[in-house]
Amino acid sequence: MLAYGSGAIAYGVKDLCFSTFLLLFYNQVIGLPAAQVGFAIMCALLLDAFIDPAIGFLSDKTQSRWGRRHPWMYASALPIALGWLLLWNPPALSEGAMLGWVFATAVIVRTAVSAYEVPSQALSAELSADYDERTRIMAYRYLFGWGGGMGMMILAYGWFLAAGPGQMNGQLERTGYPGFAIGGAVAMAAAILISAWGTHREIARLPRQEVVHQSVGHNFRELIETVRNRAFATLMAAGLCYYSAQGISFALSNYLYAHVWLFPTGAYQLLALVLFAGVTLAFFLAPAVARRTGKPIAAMGFMILAGLLLTAPYWLRLAGLFPDPGNPAILPLLFFISLLNVTCGVSSTMLGASMMADV
Repeated sequence: MLAYGSGAIAYGVKDLCFSTFLLLFYNQVIGLPAAQVGFAIMCALLLDAFIDPAIGFLSDKTQSRWGRRHPWMYASALPIALGWLLLWNPPALSEGAMLGWVFATAVIVRTAVSAYEVPSQALSAELSADYDERTRIMAYRYLFGWGGGMGMMILAYGWFLAAGPGQMNGQLERTGYPGFAIGGAVAMAAAILISAWGTHREIARLPRQEVVHQSVGHNFRELIETVRNRAFATLMAAGLCYYSAQGISFALSNYLYAHVWLFPTGAYQLLALVLFAGVTLAFFLAPAVARRTGKPIAAMGFMILAGLLLTAPYWLRLAGLFPDPGNPAILPLLFFISLLNVTCGVSSTMLGASMMADV
């Protein structure tokens, strides 16, 4: 489980850095309009919605002595590292060309990560047929994924993007981003190779299916039948709502921390540690609650609580019930709410991923 889960570090680094730093970098550092950067990132994400099923289809049809999943997992490491370096080291370009660079490099990174993540996710259902063990497998994935992302954030805030002499905010200085890119590229490639190699011995016992060549029309009909599955559609709709809210929250987080909550420099690293503590709590809490209530009830409860906690500081402030920025109580209160929010949010997504494998 440790070897399998460690590969999720790559997704965690990509996802949290995309959500937290990408818009900030191209808007505040490179100087592109935020709306245009957001549009380019959105277009890359929409394209990813078509790329992921295509990779899943091709992975299912792959026949090799390394099985269906591992060739993709091994092959993804180098493109991820190269794409990541390109994304954070743009050349001097015109505004239009720079937007094209954002889109193209974001697509490269997303596609390369999908080439690992989609086969790796499919592998979880093949490693175990046990209902509860799948939850434990997913718990390890999320622990490593969030842990990798949080670790990268701690390094970013405390080292790569820390304010240097005469700098107010290191996140707004381009000088730290090349090192940030190298650190992320090495972490993602290493995590993928360790996971692929660590699970390599499982290839012999994985189920092997005979590849049946079917028409494109038949494959589309299978896709439509899958979407019509009520359990699948429910999980997809819940995931869409949750990840949309999470994406908006992460994309705005650095703006809000700096300009609304007025975080001092050291608070960013403490926040990352608090968030990782929430992930660790979820690692133990989600399987325990699911065993008592069942996965669907537990996932719904955690998701509702996560949504309430995510928005709590804002509606409490609008109601005049939250400390003003600069008040000594604001950081402990924000950290406590964030701890509970991440615990509930990660618990719900752990259980959602486990149920998707069951479906």
